[in-house]
Amino acid sequence: MTTLTPDQIRELNSYSVYLEQPTHPVFTLADVLDFSKVQSIVQVAQTVSQSPNEVVATSFFVRRLGMFFAMQLYNLAAYDEMWNGLAEDLQFGAREEFGNKTISLFVDSADWEMIDDEDRQAHIKRVLDDAHAVITSLRSVVPISPLTLWENIFGFWLWQYHVLLSDPGSEMEAREDLEKLKNDTTWTGIADHSRFANYLNGSEPSALLNTTVRKTCCFSKDVPGLMRCGFCPLP
Repeated sequence: MTTLTPDQIRELNSYSVYLEQPTHPVFTLADVLDFSKVQSIVQVAQTVSQSPNEVVATSFFVRRLGMFFAMQLYNLAAYDEMWNGLAEDLQFGAREEFGNKTISLFVDSADWEMIDDEDRQAHIKRVLDDAHAVITSLRSVVPISPLTLWENIFGFWLWQYHVLLSDPGSEMEAREDLEKLKNDTTWTGIADHSRFANYLNGSEPSALLNTTVRKTCCFSKDVPGLMRCGFCPLP
């Protein structure tokens, strides 16, 4: 257990990750990973977001979860800390943000831990494994491209590594973590290559900001209250 600083809490909140109990809890990460429950999870996401169909709702949900995965990697590089709780302890709740109904994440600050250097690889691998498990579960009931869902996650990583690599205080750790994410070995059991390295296509994160780095549309434009994202490949 570690004590989160006010800066960390503010950063988490800016990515819709909160440390209190949700007022309107809807499900947990364990529920999302349960093949017997995932259909109802998608329906809840569609209802809360008012998405027009389950494909859009699924993409919307993974973008929300992608913010949490981004903060995991950000906290690792910036503070040598990560959330290390159980799937049933990661809660999702319905919440209004900026006038829109959405799904936010709620975790216990007691589940944050210091990460030793020799364990960084394993914890980065866990983030990838968690993302892969969520995508696999959702795709068992919704016909959506895995590339779309991975790109939903990568967009947040792109920005975070731009920020981290631009800061002398986190540049070294961020570079080491980024290289791990680009290493094919880290993706063992998920893909035969690094999907993130393929996404970057040899470029630095900063070079890809405000470009059409995506190959698929995330359908953000189809969610009421949201706009087309800045990486959209559509003309």
